[in-house]
Amino acid sequence: MLRVPFDELHAALRRAMQQLGLTEDRAALCARLFAETTRDGVYTHGLNRFPRFVETIRNGSIHIHAEPTKTTGIGAIERWEGHRGVGNLNAHASMQRAITLAKQHGIGAVALANTNHWMRGGTYGWQAAEQGLFALCWTNTLANLPAWGATTPTLGNNPFVIAVPRPGGHVVLDMAMSQFSYGTLAAYSKRGQPLPVDGGFDTAGNLTRDPAAIESSQRALPVGYWKGSGLSLVLDMLAAMISGGLATHQIPRDPLRESGLSQVFLAIDPTTIADPQELSQIADAILDSLHQATPADPGKPIRYPGQQTLQLREENLRLGVPVDPEIWHQLNPFQLS
Repeated sequence: MLRVPFDELHAALRRAMQQLGLTEDRAALCARLFAETTRDGVYTHGLNRFPRFVETIRNGSIHIHAEPTKTTGIGAIERWEGHRGVGNLNAHASMQRAITLAKQHGIGAVALANTNHWMRGGTYGWQAAEQGLFALCWTNTLANLPAWGATTPTLGNNPFVIAVPRPGGHVVLDMAMSQFSYGTLAAYSKRGQPLPVDGGFDTAGNLTRDPAAIESSQRALPVGYWKGSGLSLVLDMLAAMISGGLATHQIPRDPLRESGLSQVFLAIDPTTIADPQELSQIADAILDSLHQATPADPGKPIRYPGQQTLQLREENLRLGVPVDPEIWHQLNPFQLS
């Protein structure tokens, strides 16, 4: 891996976005979201995802000039239409709208239909937490996860995000309903490394840590076995029903043509019901209790969701952001062919 300064990565991505046809402001924001994802160590959904992003623009799955529009709403809840626009820009706008509603009503909800892959879901949790709000958001996906007891994928791995603001470091849970995302499987496979725990089944139906075998079988393991399978199902139902958009079974199964996703963004302003200092004390006490747990491996201290992100962010800003040399050389300079 190469290390490049964050500003250099952002600038290269911004130039590439503009060459793809995004307007200057939208190119800058889209590039920043990609660059921040890479900076925070989620390499599979940052720069490493850029080649697929380019392909989905070229094949018409992403409409680069489309922006979300409100279709209906009452009080603190609204429906928006994504027009198959750029996924991370649509998601960023939707979370910001949910935040605005929450500041008016204490809670805000935006259901977004007909959008595209939002890249790193945790982005929108951090977005809310950095403005002092709790957040919950999720998306459905193409069918890439077998229901528990099935051998063929009928569910999505439907990432789910919960964010808790905290002065000492936000807590942000960002998880897919599969034990490992397909991007993570691909990363392990490329490095020729086994997964740290079982991640799915091989073609013979055996649990395995071999990422290539799981990619081949398309039998990723739901988190919590039947529990993750059930949670994936209800998240899909909620997203499609509240937004009025597509469900997983209606989304194209080709990863390069995955489009028309349904997403939900919830924001809660805790200051409407509680004192910020009291909230901070509660959060700190919970995390202090967590850190007092005896680790199974003394060399691996217990950490909360988002803690490693903060550590990687500091390291990568100081030393440079790790990038795949092959993708970096494709990006800088980026030329449309």
